[in-house]
Amino acid sequence: MKEKNSNNKINKNMNSTDINRHSIREYLAGLNIYPAKERGYYGIYHSPFREDNNASMKVDYEKNLWIDYGANEGGTLIDLVMRIERCSNGEAMRLLEQQLSGATPFSFHGNSEKEKQTAKSPQIKITGNDVLCAPTLFSYLHKRCIDTETAMQYCREIHYTVNNKPYYAIGFQNDAGGYELRNEYFQGSLSPKDITSIKQKEQQHSCYVFEGFMDYLSFLVLRNKYNPDIPGTNKQDYIILNSVNNVAKALDRLESYDDIHCFLDNDIAGQQAFLKIRQKFDIHVRDSSKHYAKHKDLNDYLCEHFGRPPIEKPSLMKPSAITKKRSKGRGL
Repeated sequence: MKEKNSNNKINKNMNSTDINRHSIREYLAGLNIYPAKERGYYGIYHSPFREDNNASMKVDYEKNLWIDYGANEGGTLIDLVMRIERCSNGEAMRLLEQQLSGATPFSFHGNSEKEKQTAKSPQIKITGNDVLCAPTLFSYLHKRCIDTETAMQYCREIHYTVNNKPYYAIGFQNDAGGYELRNEYFQGSLSPKDITSIKQKEQQHSCYVFEGFMDYLSFLVLRNKYNPDIPGTNKQDYIILNSVNNVAKALDRLESYDDIHCFLDNDIAGQQAFLKIRQKFDIHVRDSSKHYAKHKDLNDYLCEHFGRPPIEKPSLMKPSAITKKRSKGRGL
């Protein structure tokens, strides 16, 4: 399948100057990254691309520039995305072009009020919902070390338009009917935003909590690698937050469980989300991020320890729950 919107070139109406007008502050907030300190016209952040306990990255809101004093680096929004995503200038521009078209309108800096008023919210519309089949999406999953069979059980291929421009992405549905969307150049969601609950047929005493669906899929892959005969993925329920901002929505649904295992990111946002759950349920909550303590998240652990699976030709299988028995493993 050929992608209708070309990933080989930037929209001719959006150049690097246009993209760099978008607020760095808003971009970081979209990643659930917020300043450790606010100083009016600038904020002090923990660096998002390296371990930074001292919060040594400054974002100047008026100039819309950043500087990481610890790494001695800085620049524009595109420069920041290149560092966070470890990608080229062109890839960063493609990623941002789709994010800005599909997520939020531009936030102009230093331009006239007329220009600000002409920035319109994008019109997003789902045009297709089908079984995963696009080779580019399977290639992206392969880079994230997720095998075809696992992805096809829980994900769909969502086609949508943003201001009449066509796109498609891997879609993971939430409890409210919205979708988390991922492809190589885009990470976003289609409203309504909510958590995703995955319950077994029989009542379970344990629930595993994940920050995003890629970590949930990574967990399933890891269980099958550690215990291929009896991975035990049906011996607990699951909640995928789809954003750490959704912790409050998950608390009521966690009330019925005796044990809660949190597989959240090893960053400040992940730690804060864990503490909110721990504060509510006390000793019933376990921090399972210790199993991948030296990694950003569970997917990062999967990719480093097991590498990419062989590329498979997908079969048109129907989504179904995994029903194999559980055995003792590494806690993953």
